[in-house]
Amino acid sequence: MIEKGKLMGPLPKRKISKGRRDRRRTHDSLEPKSLVTCSNCGEKHLPHRVCLHCGHYGGRQVVETEEL
Repeated sequence: MIEKGKLMGPLPKRKISKGRRDRRRTHDSLEPKSLVTCSNCGEKHLPHRVCLHCGHYGGRQVVETEEL
C-alpha cells in the first residue's frame, strides 16, 4: 500500500537499447590535451599560455622564473 505523499517518481516507459545508449555516449570520451613547443626553451606547454619553464609568451619574457 502506498502512503499519501510517498508516490513513486517518474520512470522510463521502455528500456533504452544498447545502440541508443551508445549513440548518446559517443561524445563522452576524453581527448588528449594539445600541447605546443615553446619557441624559447623547447618545453611543451598548453597553447595560449605562458611557458612555465622559462616564462616566455609570444616571443618575449613575461614572467620572471628562478634558475634551477
